[in-house]
Amino acid sequence: MLSVREALGQLLDAVLPVRDVDTVPTLEANGRVLAEDQRSTIDVPSADNTQMDGYAVRAVDCESGSATLRVAQRIPAGSVGGPLEPGTAARIFTGALIPPGADAVVMQEQCEAVGDSVTVRHAPRAGEWIRRAGEDVALGSTILPAGTRLRSQELGLAASVGLARLPVLRRVRVAVFFTGDELAMPGEPLQPGAIYNSNRFTLRGLLENFGCAFTDYGIVPDSLDATRATLREAAREHDLIITSGGVSVGEEDHIKPAVETEGRLNMWQIAVKPGKPLAFGEVGREGGSAYFIGLPGNPVSSFITFLLFVRPFLLRLQGVSGPVEPRGYAMRADFTLPKGDRRNEFLRVRVNAAGGLDLFPNQGSGVLTSTVWGDGLVDNPPGGAILEGDLVRFIPFAELQH
Repeated sequence: MLSVREALGQLLDAVLPVRDVDTVPTLEANGRVLAEDQRSTIDVPSADNTQMDGYAVRAVDCESGSATLRVAQRIPAGSVGGPLEPGTAARIFTGALIPPGADAVVMQEQCEAVGDSVTVRHAPRAGEWIRRAGEDVALGSTILPAGTRLRSQELGLAASVGLARLPVLRRVRVAVFFTGDELAMPGEPLQPGAIYNSNRFTLRGLLENFGCAFTDYGIVPDSLDATRATLREAAREHDLIITSGGVSVGEEDHIKPAVETEGRLNMWQIAVKPGKPLAFGEVGREGGSAYFIGLPGNPVSSFITFLLFVRPFLLRLQGVSGPVEPRGYAMRADFTLPKGDRRNEFLRVRVNAAGGLDLFPNQGSGVLTSTVWGDGLVDNPPGGAILEGDLVRFIPFAELQH
């Protein structure tokens, strides 16, 4: 069996990012991936300004620590003051430009205003409470490199230098379908032997989280012809095809022969729990092919193998150039696992009030309640026993779903 790292390495080595570029309003670029470096055409701040409400002064006029100065002007944000004469102060408000001649700001809590004068009960240093021009962003600097997946803070940074539109890579197009004659949809009568198709809801939600343009082909009948026909249709206009279920080699598992007929397939046995079977390959189309990933059908296995393998593959396919593996954090286990599995196990855990991790009591691959109860996963290496108090590698769900 392949290790988790080996399987992920093979996936990432095989993927080629999309190349088509859209130029979109910055307001609509959340979750997209930058196609080109973005540089600033201005300094931010554009000029020296105050970090807080107070008084702009000449530091030399306040060396005594108790100087009384005439308040010669008032400068709200958005206004431009005149030159500050020696022996005077300017009432100034957060974000307002520092008037020529002033070299410090004294916060209003350290001042006592009476009439048109103010007593400054502080000896400021030159530069105190002043934001210098360009201290955040310098003219000509690269603020966001190509391959950056844009979040709210990147959009704010782009807007702060006046970028109204951004070049981004087009959305990845994903086709998804589900195999199994036993599957039913919520709202339908549940016949004997049938189960509701929870994976459809889980995987659709994940694809939405990652900003994919996706087509849901629903539940495909358990037949080779139906599976092949759906694969051919899905390959025409999609970059990636994801299926859930049917990746074993039983008589009713048609994914393997269907993909092998329409393209090529690698069936991987991965040393991971929950999970293990994962299919990866390509489905041909005129002039090219679509990537294919087949996930296991058990609900927790499908969810976790998506997070471990499809997520980084999708991010790289979208054009993300930085690290795509989730960060893990050392945290204390407040539970005991006497014997580790021979596979790399991903345990559903929750952070408790004491800052440790509690283990969900039933780690079965069909127990979806564990994924709702939990805050994330413990990445437990093969054969790893855990004693209460041990430090373990914790991966929050928040790291895995963006």
